[in-house]
Amino acid sequence: MRSPRAVLSALIVAGLLVVATPAAASAATGGDEVDPQIAQMLDEIPGGVLIDAHRAVWPALDMEVTVPSGPGGLFARAAVGNCASGRICAFSAGSLSGTSVSWGTCGTLTVPSGFVPRSLANARSSGYAQARNSAGGVLATANAGGWANVGGTAKTVRCVL
Repeated sequence: MRSPRAVLSALIVAGLLVVATPAAASAATGGDEVDPQIAQMLDEIPGGVLIDAHRAVWPALDMEVTVPSGPGGLFARAAVGNCASGRICAFSAGSLSGTSVSWGTCGTLTVPSGFVPRSLANARSSGYAQARNSAGGVLATANAGGWANVGGTAKTVRCVL
């Protein structure tokens, strides 16, 4: 039989773990709750790393998802709108706005399910990027240093150097 002191110690440790766990999760995201789109993609795609409440990366895929934060969801300007230099970006709204998914590699890139690209940017210095439907049909093309709005439902983004 355990002593009352051992039982009390175990209860205190358990209580501290319950209190500390939400605080640690909150600290990892700067006190903000993780955006539902980020949480969904982290659940769906293995290997994701939460950077903050509005951003996650998948190092093995060289993929990044960013959900706008703050008034109007404004970020610092990069090579093509909010698409950083050297990356291919898909946005959930037209004209390079809304949540973005970006890749640093070229090839045929799978668009995460539940994410519907409405614009596409190519912040590379050469080549082109195409939003394609499930049959491989081209919905939009963004040449190097450019962007395009996407009509239809893109399932892949094809990047050609």
